Parts: sequence; structure tokens; C-alpha cells
Amino acid sequence: MTAGLWQNWVLPGIWITVQLTLYSAALAAVVAFGVGMARTHRSRPVRFLAGFYTEVFRGTSALVLMFWLFFVLPPLLGWQLVPMWAAVLALGLSYGAYGAEIVRGGLNAVAPAQREAGVALSFSPWQRMRLILLPQAVPEMIPSFCNLLVELLKGTALVSLLGVGDVSFAAYLVRLATQESAQIYTVTLVIYFVLAFLITRSMKALERRTKANIGIHPEPRPRIPRQKDKRAGVSGALAEGDLR
Repeated sequence: MTAGLWQNWVLPGIWITVQLTLYSAALAAVVAFGVGMARTHRSRPVRFLAGFYTEVFRGTSALVLMFWLFFVLPPLLGWQLVPMWAAVLALGLSYGAYGAEIVRGGLNAVAPAQREAGVALSFSPWQRMRLILLPQAVPEMIPSFCNLLVELLKGTALVSLLGVGDVSFAAYLVRLATQESAQIYTVTLVIYFVLAFLITRSMKALERRTKANIGIHPEPRPRIPRQKDKRAGVSGALAEGDLR
């Protein structure tokens, strides 16, 4: 693969993939926390609407939704979505539905005594959510969000079907230009791995920080005492006996 192909296609494709991941993750986070908190609301209609949204978008293909937003929605509304924003909207809504279940599970995992303490202090529902529930639930959500974010990164490859010049689309163009599949697709695998590794390390650092904010620190690793070589001990004992 020549330097020109790398600079003109692959590097811009990496940047577009990063942008897609960041924008879709931001939208998915808003959807996840909004719908997830609504799933724990006291009002039954609110819980029903949030559950309906979750079931619909979890049961819908992100690729088909992307095509629907790009090809079907414009004739209905009279305006055309840019391919990249159609992809961001489809990925954010789809993965946000999965994230909503993570938020709901994290909030329900908080001990009921914590909620009762907020009621005893005369906190409003929003104050209980902001000051008590979310600070304790978010650190437990981060590992699951990390997995979901890595899946979102890999899901951005779907946008190549709309002609968006991400890493996958750039790899396809390079393959057409050079007729070499092994090299370019091996490089593409490495690129996705590096991006996923950076996401994983960043989320682990965020998890440690959020836990430290609520007074949870990693336990120190137990030190294992070094054991002396039994054969050396036996040889030493025999030598000492011979001297005697």
C-alpha cells in the first residue's frame, strides 16, 4: 500500500470512524440515561413508553433503520439527511436502547436503604437520583458501557454501505485500486483493535475515577511470601549434620 493511498484514504477514514463513534456514543448516552431513568419512574405510563422504545429499537436492525432514515424519511418530510448524520442517528438510537437497560439495571442495583435515606432527608426525586442513586450506580455501569462502546465502534462499519468514507470504505477503495486484499484488511483489523484498546483503557481509567469519587479504592494486591527452596534447605541441614 503506497503512502498516497494511506494519506488520502486510510487516515481520513480513521478520523471519520472516530467522529462517528464519538457522535453516536454521545447520542446513545443521552438516550440511555433518559430512557433508563424513565424505566424506573413511579408513573406507569412513563415506564410503558420507555419500555416500548427499548423493545422497538432493540428489536430493529441498525442497518435497516439507517436505510430507512436515509431513503424512506426524506420523501415523508421533504428534506434529505446527510449520510453521516443518518448513520449517527441510527446508531445512537439503536445502541441507546441497549444502554437504557444497563442504566435501569444499575439503578435497580442500588440498595433500597439508600433510596429510603433520600426520602428521610426530604430529597426530591431528582435530588435522590442526582445525589444518591447515580453516583453509586454509574461506576457499576461503566464495564457494561465499555463493552457497548466497543460494539458501537465496530458497528460504525455499517456506514460504508451509505458511501461514508470510514475505515471500512477506505479499505474497500484501496483494495479496488491495488487488488490486494490481505494487506489492507489486515491493517484495517489492526486499526479497529487499536481504537478498541484505547476505548477500553479510557473506560477503565474512568471507572477508577468514579469509584474514587465515592470512596471506593482498589484493594492492594496481597503479597505472597517467597518460599525457600526445600531442596536447598534439606542440603543445608545435611551439611550441618555432617559437620557435627
